[in-house]
Amino acid sequence: MKINRAAIAQAPGKSPKPSLLREKGLAKGLIDHYSETRGKIVIYGSALLMIIAVVAITLFLTVQGLRSFVVDHINFWSFITGTTWNPDQSIAGKVSYGAFPFIFGSLAVTLLAAVFATPVAVGCAVFMAELAKKWGQRVLQPVIEILVGIPSVVYGLIGLTVIVPFMRVHFGGSGFNLLAGALVVGVMILPTVASIAADSLRAVPDTLREASYAIGGTKWQTIWRVVIPAAGSSLVTAIILGMSRAFGEALAVQMVIGNTNTMPHSIFDPAATLTTIITLSMGDTTAGSIPNDVLWTLGLILLVISYIFILIIRMLSRRRNA
Repeated sequence: MKINRAAIAQAPGKSPKPSLLREKGLAKGLIDHYSETRGKIVIYGSALLMIIAVVAITLFLTVQGLRSFVVDHINFWSFITGTTWNPDQSIAGKVSYGAFPFIFGSLAVTLLAAVFATPVAVGCAVFMAELAKKWGQRVLQPVIEILVGIPSVVYGLIGLTVIVPFMRVHFGGSGFNLLAGALVVGVMILPTVASIAADSLRAVPDTLREASYAIGGTKWQTIWRVVIPAAGSSLVTAIILGMSRAFGEALAVQMVIGNTNTMPHSIFDPAATLTTIITLSMGDTTAGSIPNDVLWTLGLILLVISYIFILIIRMLSRRRNA
């Protein structure tokens, strides 16, 4: 005997209980692949997850990084400006936590890498966006994208095989020095800066170029005096993005910079960065110990400086959109 469910549902006293999901159509919205509700939930959920991840990482690193000053009572100013890093009493039996050599090494590698990479990257961008648009789009742009995707360990191996012996032969010493690290990182950030700079140049309105040609300007004069100044803030943003990547690079720099705890006195001296000292030492410390806490503090310094780069980029973007 077949049961008529519709009749049962419509029978007096058998009406289904009111459901919020059915009344609002939420169940249908979640099931339907083309539902606007489902799309909003996925998109808003992804954005919320991203915000939670950033806040959680920041809070966690802040709590861990401040343990050196709050729990271990290390002097903040001595930690930032000290030039002796001796967490295991290997030098004269005295423990010292001076992070300035690593802060200086990170900033020096970043700035030198930007100095090396910026002229070449902007030149490539001008070539792709202004001089050979078709050839640049078909050949040079894919090459740059391939360079972006090469793992950092490959750049480190090339630096170890080519740049370090070159430094050793022509400048003396072991070949592991600040300049070698800057050259390797400069090559790494070059495709990033070139790609963003090319997009910035392409975004310059053609009316500016036509106006320059109309008053007798040559191709080079138009590029140098009109296009590049018009894209100036975007080009600076591209350089700072490249610098932010250089500042956080660890593996490739670690392979060529020398990794010493001392303060370098020239670009041909071995050095260390915040990232290299963290990756080298974190595995040798115990969680909750003072040497472990000071490494977390180095990580917090790294995060703060990275946020400063991001704030600069945001300020330039607002200035460009104003």
